[in-house]
Amino acid sequence: MDVRGRRLVVFDFDGTLSDTIAGIISTARTVLRNHGLADEAMGDLRRIVGPPFPEAFSMVYGFSKEEAAQITEEYRAIYNTLGAEAFPAIPGVAELADSLHTAGKVLGVASSKRAALLERGMRESGLAPHFDVYLGKLDDGTDTKPQTIRRVMDRTGLGPQDAVMVGDRFYDVDAATEVGIPCVGVHYAHTCEVSELWDAGAVDVAEAVDELGRILLG
Repeated sequence: MDVRGRRLVVFDFDGTLSDTIAGIISTARTVLRNHGLADEAMGDLRRIVGPPFPEAFSMVYGFSKEEAAQITEEYRAIYNTLGAEAFPAIPGVAELADSLHTAGKVLGVASSKRAALLERGMRESGLAPHFDVYLGKLDDGTDTKPQTIRRVMDRTGLGPQDAVMVGDRFYDVDAATEVGIPCVGVHYAHTCEVSELWDAGAVDVAEAVDELGRILLG
């Protein structure tokens, strides 16, 4: 699918705009060890990058709803103490955003991070001034990624026919499909195998930021 004519570009945050993976994995490893998991049992911790917390700990490791909530509380207590180094902008994405704006695009961010943490991440990465709207989830219970994408569209006044999603995991592709928009996958942060994005139905996959620019702008 040619997505160049779509005016609204909605980005995921983790692994798409900011290389937060190291901080997420390090924090999760510390907490999961405290809950009895050996490193071998944790396996590839990149699997928790993408799905919302606390559900991620149940989906990936089979924890009960109650223990997943406790793990999330402990995780956030550590993660919230991390500094700006936990939210580095992926090289080239700010320049890409400026190029998209110059071409008349409206730029949004829809993340499964809680709203306050996403806002902090956007500020500390230096990306906030380059985007028109950035929204995270409002609560851990009922708010979902598709709902966040819809709120971005509502905020910008642009509908599914005008929008394209950009994300690094199949969760982004699935969320975009649910709201009726195509999704371009990105693989430059290597948060999953590239086949995951194609299998989920991504209309294209970028291996580098400049390749993403060509997909979105031509």
